[in-house]
Amino acid sequence: MTPLARIEEVTIRHNGHVVTLRPSLRAAMTLERLHGGWEPLISRLSETHVITMQAIIRASAVSSTTAEALLAALQNQPLARVHAVLVEPLCELVNLFLEPAKAETGTEPRTGKPMTWPEAYAELYRIGTGWLGWNPAETWAATPTEITQAFEGKVSYLKAIYGSRETEERNSGTPAPYQAYTAEQLAQIEAQGFDPAFDRAALRGLA
Repeated sequence: MTPLARIEEVTIRHNGHVVTLRPSLRAAMTLERLHGGWEPLISRLSETHVITMQAIIRASAVSSTTAEALLAALQNQPLARVHAVLVEPLCELVNLFLEPAKAETGTEPRTGKPMTWPEAYAELYRIGTGWLGWNPAETWAATPTEITQAFEGKVSYLKAIYGSRETEERNSGTPAPYQAYTAEQLAQIEAQGFDPAFDRAALRGLA
């Protein structure tokens, strides 16, 4: 059983300002492209690069209003103060972007082929809007972990209804004589409302 994901939010507090940051798919795609990859972004964050910090906050803030209020409050603060307020929570946020996504989407969910980060995020978008039936806004707002866990739940649901090679082997104790359903086949079955490989004529002949 896949463990539940931890709460994927980070909070920044400063002089009465409270900003909630969320590692959404939209933020992931935006920030990964900001400096041409996660590594240069992390490098700039470690150097207290203010423009990068502002970009991270603006891309991931749940409320743009509270984000802008915080940034305005920090605008004239010494760099050391900005570092003290922002670096730790922003590093925590970047870890939320990387760790669950790398574990779940570092390889393609269907074929196991390695993918780049942009390819992985694009695949997650296709899963959210295609497989899961979410609208674009819902998909952009979800985190990579939420999408992959929902995807896994969907596949498990379809396998429970239509069966799988693993279930057949477990029940019979011998290898199943047919090929397991692929993710694409399960999606086709769900879209059509029936299994095209099922012999309905033979079933009717038993009646």
